[in-house]
Amino acid sequence: MFSRISGALVERAAEHVVVDVHGLGYEVVLPPCVAEKVTHVPGEPLTLEIHAVLNIDGNSGRFTYYGFTNAIEREFFESLCSVASIGPRSAARAFSQPMSAIASAIDRGDHAYLKTLPGIGQQKARDIVAKLQGKVAKFLLIQDARPAAEQAMPDFADEALAVLLQLEYKRPEAEAMIRETLESATAIRDAETLLAEIYRRKAEKRA
Repeated sequence: MFSRISGALVERAAEHVVVDVHGLGYEVVLPPCVAEKVTHVPGEPLTLEIHAVLNIDGNSGRFTYYGFTNAIEREFFESLCSVASIGPRSAARAFSQPMSAIASAIDRGDHAYLKTLPGIGQQKARDIVAKLQGKVAKFLLIQDARPAAEQAMPDFADEALAVLLQLEYKRPEAEAMIRETLESATAIRDAETLLAEIYRRKAEKRA
C-alpha cells in the first residue's frame, strides 16, 4: 500500500490519468474537481496523493487508486467515504465542486446544494450532514484554486492544432503545447511559425 505516487504522466482521460513509475503504469481515478487542477501534458512529471481501495471479486482482488493534488483533498474525500451510504466511487463523483463549497454546505446543513452534486440524492445528502456537520472546519479554510479562465487562441492556432491532431498528438497535449508556446513567444503570427517553434522546443527537450 502506498499513499503518494510520483512519475511521468503518460495518458489522461476525463476521469483518470496513467502515471509511469519506473516502467509500471498506474491508473489513478481523479474526482472532477481534482482533474480540473491537473493540467499536465503527457511526459511531464506528476505527483499525486493516493487513496487506495481494494475491491474483492470472488477469490481475486483489484486495487483502485484515487488521486489528489494535496493531502487535505484526500482527507476530505476520506471524510465523505466515512458516511455509510457513500462509497469511494460515489465520493469521487460527488467531489465535483470546490472542497470549501461542499464543506460549507455540509456545515450549514444545506441539503439542496448537496443534492446538486452528481450521485447525491435526498437521503445521501441527509446522511452526509448527519455524519459530518460540525466536523469540516479545516476544509472551510482552504482556498480552492480554480483554473484561470483561458484566453481565446488566435485563428492560426486552430490551423496548427489541426496539423498536430493529424500527426496523432492527443488534443490536450497539442493544445497545451500551442498555449505554452504562444505565451512565451508572443511575436508569432502564423501557423507555420508556431509549428516550427513547437518543434524547436521539443527538439531542445530531447537533446
